Amino acid sequence: MDSKTLFIRNMVCPRCVTAVKDTLTKLEIPFSEVVLGKASINIDKSKIDQDVLDEELRKIGFELIRDKNRQLVAEVKALIVSYIHHSGELDLKINFSDYLAEKVGKDYSIITSIFSELENTTIEKYIIAQKIERVKELLSYNELTLSEISYQLNYSSVQHLSNQFKKLTGKTPSQYKKQDTQGRQTLDVV
Repeated sequence: MDSKTLFIRNMVCPRCVTAVKDTLTKLEIPFSEVVLGKASINIDKSKIDQDVLDEELRKIGFELIRDKNRQLVAEVKALIVSYIHHSGELDLKINFSDYLAEKVGKDYSIITSIFSELENTTIEKYIIAQKIERVKELLSYNELTLSEISYQLNYSSVQHLSNQFKKLTGKTPSQYKKQDTQGRQTLDVV
């Protein structure tokens, strides 16, 4: 984690990226890139008023993360959310432990230990929760069959998806699809 990277909590969508870019621009903080969960700035972060930045970010629902372990967790969450919700069809051969270790640059055992300690859940359970939120989203569009959704999200079978869905939501995908109010959650609280 370098001195030119800012970690930001609650960034879960492309609009979040735009909002953070707007805030950095407003505060005249030069940046080269803003992605889910972090911003690469063109000056050392010790040269900016992080309290002012945090205050501005909080006004729009975000928060500057200063603790190194919390930064790691935020980066892991952002990678998972981005992969599951924003990459289209998932790579059927992905191994999340290898993917996260490579992207974060740390051994997976360290990543999972810190994540579990700070989040009171495992990375695996977080991934499942994100996948179920994606299933809910895809079901609400009513464009894909459950079999197509199962394939797209790399489930071994429709039954496996259905079992996980029911375990987390208390409903089968069919029951969920029939209900009037969709029980989706915002991604920052999953």
